[in-house]
Amino acid sequence: MLKSFVKGMIPAILLAAATWAPAAQLSTDARTAIPREVQQLVVIDYRAMQNSTAAMDLRDRVMPPDLKQFDDALRKSGLNENHDVDQLAFALFRPAGNGKDASDSLVTVGIAQGQFSLTDILANFRKQKVRPTMVRTNKLYPLAKTGMVACFVDTSTMVFGSSDAVTKALDARDGISSSLLTNGPMMDAMKSVDSDALWSILDQKGTQTMMKQVLGEAGSITDFDTVKKRLQASWYAMDFQHGVKFDLTLSTGDSFAAATLSSLLNAALVVRKMSGTEPEKQALAATNIGSSSGKLSIHFATSDDQFNALLQSPLFQSMVR
Repeated sequence: MLKSFVKGMIPAILLAAATWAPAAQLSTDARTAIPREVQQLVVIDYRAMQNSTAAMDLRDRVMPPDLKQFDDALRKSGLNENHDVDQLAFALFRPAGNGKDASDSLVTVGIAQGQFSLTDILANFRKQKVRPTMVRTNKLYPLAKTGMVACFVDTSTMVFGSSDAVTKALDARDGISSSLLTNGPMMDAMKSVDSDALWSILDQKGTQTMMKQVLGEAGSITDFDTVKKRLQASWYAMDFQHGVKFDLTLSTGDSFAAATLSSLLNAALVVRKMSGTEPEKQALAATNIGSSSGKLSIHFATSDDQFNALLQSPLFQSMVR
């Protein structure tokens, strides 16, 4: 499940590159609805996608299944996806009590932020004879035969996903279980990126899995096994004002571990350059990898035209397959 979720998030990152969006920050209500044991959180600007033909075309090609289901549910439930939803967040978390290594039990919950006309939405639900189920004082509405439910925690925040995922999110919001606000490392990571247009944070487990996939065959060598346990967290952000910029930071708390990872990634880059297409080679040439003070940093910058060429490359196709 983690592998499919990560692959889904890569297209979610790339689809936003067709347009610039204002900063996508999460409200306090949204943050409290995310369970403490979150492995990855991705926040994207939904309004910008709706307002850009290029972004919508790209979204139709690569957007993850959760987002496709949500779009369908929006159209059938009475929400106006063109005007009501501003930001979307997807949180992948471990259900309470399953243990930190229970990656097979990861659950995804979505949070939509915007200005919702609850009177009209609820009237449409009644017209369709949609009846909610109750979780304490919270009403969970089924969304148009998608297998998803939605709960409006206030007029600007909606939690959606499977009934189990939404219930666990509401447990966190209602104080029955711990929320993201009590996860110090993830809250610290969020401070570095939550003023950007599109951003994501990953905990230790998520960071380890991501790096294993990024390194490919290089991730199986002894050096990576040595530094893997030192990976603490990671965060990335993208900016689209002048071309496309991507910045990823991994925190190791150890200068040697960060330097070792930097060497591994640079070696993997050299190998890929030898076999890549011309757009891939240009993209890899625009990627800088370095380390400092126990942090590994990866910076990528390119023009819109070069990025569009990269989207057609085998490298991109393998990422979204």
